[in-house]
Amino acid sequence: MESLVAILYLIAVFAFAYGIRMMRHPKTAKNGNFISLVGMILGLIGAMIQPLDNGDNNYIWIIGAMIVGGAIGLPLAQKVKMTAMPQLVAMFNGLGGASATTIGVVELININNQTPVGAKVVSILALIIGAISFTGSVLAYLKLEGKLRKQWVVPGHNFWNLVIILVMIALGAMISSANSGIGWPLYVMILLALFYGIFFVFPIGGADMPVVISLLNSLTGLSAAAAGGIYGNKAMLIGGILVGASGTILTILMCQAMNRSLWNVILAGKFQAGGGAGSDEDQVMKEITKPDAAILMQYSKNVLVIPGYGLAVSQAQKIVKELDDLLATTGVDVRYAIHPVAGRMPGHMNVLLAEADVPYEKLLDLDDANAALKDTDVVLVIGANDVVNPSANDDPGSPIYGMPILNALDAKHIIVMKRGRGTGYSGIENPLFFHEKTRLYFGDAKASLNEIIAELKENL
Repeated sequence: MESLVAILYLIAVFAFAYGIRMMRHPKTAKNGNFISLVGMILGLIGAMIQPLDNGDNNYIWIIGAMIVGGAIGLPLAQKVKMTAMPQLVAMFNGLGGASATTIGVVELININNQTPVGAKVVSILALIIGAISFTGSVLAYLKLEGKLRKQWVVPGHNFWNLVIILVMIALGAMISSANSGIGWPLYVMILLALFYGIFFVFPIGGADMPVVISLLNSLTGLSAAAAGGIYGNKAMLIGGILVGASGTILTILMCQAMNRSLWNVILAGKFQAGGGAGSDEDQVMKEITKPDAAILMQYSKNVLVIPGYGLAVSQAQKIVKELDDLLATTGVDVRYAIHPVAGRMPGHMNVLLAEADVPYEKLLDLDDANAALKDTDVVLVIGANDVVNPSANDDPGSPIYGMPILNALDAKHIIVMKRGRGTGYSGIENPLFFHEKTRLYFGDAKASLNEIIAELKENL
């Protein structure tokens, strides 16, 4: 039985690694997801077979929990909209962290004289990291859902951050040295870890949410790895390490895309709502009519679409693909500029456009897009704000100064689709919207695109 479990875990780990590798490209991502799913099923089978060796029989609890979880998760996954995918990911992270916390608490409550110090330390790490991931993810969910827009920064926030961490380390040392009857140190640690998840996420602004989601994902992976270490489950251990490592790498890459350090993001050093360039003069957003927008794009050689969260909110990805196909019949070359932190989670825009069957070859990364913008006739910005904000280049007082952006101003003409005249999710004013090259098309992106498509069809 032990050999069978080892083989199942080995295959599961290979499936995880190979599945993640296949997810690097949209053409193979679906198969990669399926292979990873097979690995997860094999890992579950191995975990359920393993207790047979020692006579444990908790299958009623296990199967019952799987039925309840499946009954809740399946309809949620089927009904979730693409615009709510970041919220779903945040909750997945949180529930994974809560599971690791529960495992850590159970193991620490049951420690005795024979419990090795190493096992205690691993259980403590699972508890702390899981609890931080749980409450932090719940708070991130509330921010993404728009139910919590306030940024709360306690005076001396960094100092209290350090104090909480040091207290948790001290409590961990007390628990590690105890042989039984931990008592109050364990309960204080649980409360502090849960509170810290809220404390470090609360001051982080909306524009940093993609980085926060990625960071919390890596923390959940680390907590899962710690839980795997507790039970000697190699599939869980290596799977958690893979998630933690990939989440960490992605977090670092996204920080680099914003020209900031992870430490700066965690300490909420920038992206405070309400920042941005100011002006003593009244600035006016100049609008464009439906016929003018249609004609401008129809008689262009090339159009570059810059998608943002507004595209996801309006569920307009398939409509923009229809516009793409229609313009292609007139000889217009349409491509898409993807900023690494556009949307509310890593790869958000890529997922949306892949759902609409936009060819992957049409998606340009930041550097390629900026090179193409210098020879672009029309830029169509759909619901994006910070990733096209020129203040990042020329306003040292802006909270996004130094962040690499898509240089939409390099194009000859700019059309921006916005729902209103506000500053958007992050609260940062965007001078691009007032520039002489820019024309605004107000309204829901899906409805606006449909209007332009109808006008184009009349002209053809």
